[in-house]
Amino acid sequence: MKFEKEVKENVFGFGEANEAYAQYFTGASFLHGLVSPEENIDWGMAQVSFEPGCINHWHAHTTGYQVLLCTGGEGWVQEEGQEPVRMRPGDVYVVRRGVKHWHGAGKNSWFSHIAITSGATEWYEPVDEQAYAELED
Repeated sequence: MKFEKEVKENVFGFGEANEAYAQYFTGASFLHGLVSPEENIDWGMAQVSFEPGCINHWHAHTTGYQVLLCTGGEGWVQEEGQEPVRMRPGDVYVVRRGVKHWHGAGKNSWFSHIAITSGATEWYEPVDEQAYAELED
């Protein structure tokens, strides 16, 4: 699989198995917290790493936003009603308040991003397997 070493040896860390949110992911993801929401800080920041084929379910940040900064590998992000967007190292994607979306690895590629997230997250259904399978890898 592509980019395994790049993702696992990332300067922002690989993290631990993301068991707390595993029910919202298809496949294994790993979480390395960088900034936790604290008093007078209403956002968190974490490095999230995805094994090949791992994506999260549709979700929205109903009272905030999310900024994704690709740090390794190749992956995808898609907003509801829009075409999927490929992410490569250095790419930045902003998801506005309340916009339903998903993100994760390509079928044959490890993927990592920093997620800067504000507000509550509402989780929805898994991404359609056929639609994901049809993405160019």
